[in-house]
Formats: sequence, structure tokens, C-alpha cells
Amino acid sequence: MTFSQLLEKVRYEGAYPTRERAETVVRAVLTGLGRQLTGDERVDLASRLPLEAARMFAGPIPDPEPLTGWGFVKDLVIRAGGTPATARWDTGSVLKVVAQLVGDDLVDRILAQLPPGYALLFGRIELTRAA
Repeated sequence: MTFSQLLEKVRYEGAYPTRERAETVVRAVLTGLGRQLTGDERVDLASRLPLEAARMFAGPIPDPEPLTGWGFVKDLVIRAGGTPATARWDTGSVLKVVAQLVGDDLVDRILAQLPPGYALLFGRIELTRAA
């Protein structure tokens, strides 16, 4: 998938009015995700993204403590503006396309590394075990 195709897919999935808006959302979400992932998952995800998207994702230094899924959405509001509802929509629109692009195995590994709350952002059901 090319970067242009990625933007068009996100534009379609997120019902964004312009390609520029889709690019703004992709940049914000991938940069934020880049602050959350480390190790092999970070490298593997970057290698499967189009080059422009990989640069957005790999640019930031990972935070020492990753945010929960809800914390990720709130951080996106602070960094990119909008409301929690629009940030949640934006995150889901981008990460759903990323999940389709990189495949289930890598998404499983990413979700295993991240704190709770990311599965829904990737378009999956998050199952929890009873204590």
C-alpha cells in the first residue's frame, strides 16, 4: 500500500471531507502511537507502513510508561485538538486501517505490549479475564 492509498483508505473509513484532513489525522495518530511502542513491535510496524507513515510513526521517542487506550485518546485531544469523541473516532479510523495493513499477528503482538484499552481502537473486541 502506498502512502496515498493509506490516506484514501483512512479518508473513506473515517468519512473525512478532504485528503488533507485525513493526512492530519494519520499524522497525529501515528505519531502518538510511536510514543507508545518499543522493541520488535515498533520495528516491525514501521517496516510494514508506507515510508511516509513509517517516518511519522518512528519519529518520536517512546514514552517510558505507555498510556492506556483512554489515556492515548486524551493525549491526542491535548496534542491535536478536538474533543474526546472526535479523537476516539480519529484514532479508530487510522488504527483500523493500520490493522488491516499489517495483519493480525502483528496487531496481536502490539496489543500484548500495550496497556488495556487499545483493542477497541484497533477495531477489535477487548476480552478480559475475571479475577
